[in-house]
Amino acid sequence: MKKKILTGDRPSGKLHLGHYIGSLQNRVKLQNEFEQYVMIADVQALTDNFENPSKITENVFEVAKDYLSVGIDPEVTTILIQSQIPEISELTVYYLNLVTLGRLERNPTVKSEIQQKGYDDSIPAGFFCYPVSQAADITIFQAEIVPVGEDQIPMIEQTNEIVRRFNRIYAVDYLKECRAVLSKSPRLVGIDGKAKASKSLGNAIFLSDTAQEIKNKVFQMYTDPGHIKISTPGRVEGNVVFTYLDAFHPNTEEVNDLKIHYQRGGLGDTTIKNILNEVLQDFLDPIREKRAKYTEEYISFVLKCGTLKARSVALKTIEQVRKAIGVNYF
Repeated sequence: MKKKILTGDRPSGKLHLGHYIGSLQNRVKLQNEFEQYVMIADVQALTDNFENPSKITENVFEVAKDYLSVGIDPEVTTILIQSQIPEISELTVYYLNLVTLGRLERNPTVKSEIQQKGYDDSIPAGFFCYPVSQAADITIFQAEIVPVGEDQIPMIEQTNEIVRRFNRIYAVDYLKECRAVLSKSPRLVGIDGKAKASKSLGNAIFLSDTAQEIKNKVFQMYTDPGHIKISTPGRVEGNVVFTYLDAFHPNTEEVNDLKIHYQRGGLGDTTIKNILNEVLQDFLDPIREKRAKYTEEYISFVLKCGTLKARSVALKTIEQVRKAIGVNYF
């Protein structure tokens, strides 16, 4: 029997090359090895976008299109919408009784994100408690493997704490602990070179970008500010163009030759940007073309089928949970 794996994204925008390197390519590889669930986490995204819900709801279908365009197969991967499975919310309520405010405050991921968003003393309760909701996401499907970034490890630890406490209090053993699997791919830096590629920072190349948009972004990329003349030796470290060439150029030896040439001088930024543009166009053309063929009707069908399948699994788990607690009255 295949082990279950849960992964997903917040639909706060279309997906970009950073998502591809960090998770999407891995999901395509894993979907035949595991029973894979990919969640479009709209409820979680609303915890810090509650005043602008259309930003989330309008991107649910866009994220689904990105999934299919890179090769995630709805015949073998269950793609679901979080908000359409009410059992997750019910399980979250039960779990909230097992977690103290102090424990949530000590969660390093929560502390970091509160600081990043500048919430101070005005933290929305939904955002503050989203680690509990995430625990419900994972355990409602009995997922054993959860691919995450290193910053999300505290969330997995808290999920397992909740599972152990639930099983101990109610003398059951069917809720499974999960294991975090770290991505081996480094985070892709943004085209500005200042931070990771991000939807919110607007420094990313999206899977759905047009050929002209890709070219424009490549030619905006941060290189080496000291490389003023073509003849001047240039720095490869911190040079975004070479970061993207390392990630997407199919020929590692050719990239190494370009680095050597650039470092000794005689290779201009325009030249390497033209090379990168060609590489990215070749990579993204088939993805973009495939994406354009999906109709809203087809995407809706895929999401509905996946969500219904996922809900049937969630119902089995919540029935067991109700029985353990004793709230299965009828």
